[in-house]
Amino acid sequence: MKRLEGKIAVVTGGSSGMGRATAQQFVAEGATVIITGRRRDRLAEAVAEIGGAIEGFQGDIADLADLEQLRDRIAQTHGRIDVLFANAGGGSLGAFGTVTEEDFDRTIAINLKGTFFSVQTLLPLMVDGGSIILNGSIAASLGMPAFTVYSATKAAIRSFARTWTKDLSARRIRVNTLAPGTIITPIMVEQAGFSEEQRDAFYDQFAAETPLGRNGDPREIASVATFLASSDSSFITGVELHVDGGYAQI
Repeated sequence: MKRLEGKIAVVTGGSSGMGRATAQQFVAEGATVIITGRRRDRLAEAVAEIGGAIEGFQGDIADLADLEQLRDRIAQTHGRIDVLFANAGGGSLGAFGTVTEEDFDRTIAINLKGTFFSVQTLLPLMVDGGSIILNGSIAASLGMPAFTVYSATKAAIRSFARTWTKDLSARRIRVNTLAPGTIITPIMVEQAGFSEEQRDAFYDQFAAETPLGRNGDPREIASVATFLASSDSSFITGVELHVDGGYAQI
C-alpha cells in the first residue's frame, strides 16, 4: 500500500523547487494534493507536469484573504486536510547595514506571517492525528553573513514547531520542521536577487563547505517530507530534521 493512500495534502509554494518535488512524491504515494503558488503560469505548469490527483490554487500566503479562499475551497471539495507542508518562503538577502525596511517587511511577510497564518487558517480542516511540516532552514541555527532577517524568520519557524506541538497535542497533530541545507532551486536565487555569477559562487561555496561535498536536490527534501507526512514517523513530533549534507552538524 502506498504511504499516503487516500490522504488530502496541501503544499504551499508547490509550483517550483522543494514544494513541487514534494507534491510530486505525495501524489506518487497516493495522496490528493493541493498546491499553492503566486504565479499562474508556474502553477499550471506544475499541475500539468505532476499529473494525477493534483490541484492548483493561485494565491499569496502573506494575504489572509487568499488563505481564507484556499480554506473554503478545500472545505467544499475535500472537507479535510491530513497533511500540510507549509513550504512557501523566501525573502531578501543582504548585508546587515544594507537591509531596507522594504526588505525587512517582505521577508517577515513571506516567512513569518505567511507560515503562521497558513497553518492557523487551515487548522480547522486538519484531522486529529494529522501531520504539519514546516519548512525551516539551517540558517535558523547558524550565523551566516547577509542572512540577518531570513535567519531570524527561520528561527521563529523552529519555535512555531515547538509551541504548536504543545498546543495541538490533545488532537495528536504532529508538527515537525525540515531544515534544508543548500538545495538547488531556481526560485531561491531568483528571490535573493542574485546575478548568474553570484548564484554560481553561492552554490560553489556551500558545496565546498558541505561534508558530502555537494548541494542538495529538491527530491531529497521531498523524500524526508514524505516520511514526516506518513505513519512511518508516527512517534516523531516537535523535531527539527536537518537535510543538509552535514553542513550544520559539525
